[in-house]
Amino acid sequence: MSDLGLLLRKAREQKGYSLDDVQEATKIRKRYLEAIEQGDYKVLPGSFYVRAFVKTYAETVGLDAEEVLRLYHKELPRPATPETVTQEAMIKPRSRSVQHSDRWGKLVVNLVLWMFVVLIVVVIYIYFEKNTGSKAKQSDQDTQITNETATPSVTPSSSPSASVTPPPVESSTPPPATVTLTVTKTSGNTTTYDLSPAGTHELQIVSPNSWVGVKQDSSSGKYLINKTPSDETPIVVQIDGPFYVNIAHAKTATITIDGTPVDDGDVSGSKKFQFNPTDGSSPTP
Repeated sequence: MSDLGLLLRKAREQKGYSLDDVQEATKIRKRYLEAIEQGDYKVLPGSFYVRAFVKTYAETVGLDAEEVLRLYHKELPRPATPETVTQEAMIKPRSRSVQHSDRWGKLVVNLVLWMFVVLIVVVIYIYFEKNTGSKAKQSDQDTQITNETATPSVTPSSSPSASVTPPPVESSTPPPATVTLTVTKTSGNTTTYDLSPAGTHELQIVSPNSWVGVKQDSSSGKYLINKTPSDETPIVVQIDGPFYVNIAHAKTATITIDGTPVDDGDVSGSKKFQFNPTDGSSPTP
């Protein structure tokens, strides 16, 4: 067993995690986790995955991943460096010049097309303007002018009706209820909250690249949510009654209930939450 593998295994055992727990939290196969603890990096699919898997493993068991990679960088295989940097540097200026010439060519073609369209519009306008003017002149010549001028009739205008502005209608929609979160117990990395008022609440979790688990009952094995989001798209769940939330990397996650943020302690490892709805009344002494 390597020194790095021994460090990771001790940290995992101190957290009380089994390899199955780490596999569920990180989505890294158990045989890869065993290979990391044994220092047998040839089992892993590539040198890039070694550093990524070690970093994720360290964060899950509560270690400083960057410090672990720095201390044991000599033990880890180095990723392959690109061999065609010089060739890419020579090709890029050429590709840019080609792109510029293509853009200028397209611009010239578009400009010629627009000039052609404008020319057609001008010709049509001149043609209709000329024909309309000649017809108007001929119409004036054919019209007989008389000395009698018809007196225009004046029609009394009706008085405008007064406009009535309806009174503003007050909204009958009640404001949203305020959610109150009260910490009742903290044990290890698990925090228990009283959630008031009781009823259906909207749970929203943003946890990019970090596993999220949501259960209606913490003692059951069935998850309402069991996924690792690839971006910052929020997970939204309408939930009623007690529920349980497990976050693999609480430092990058954000949890809100009906818009009220939940304090996750900003820890780098995993964090668990238990929410117990109450009616908000104070206990009788």
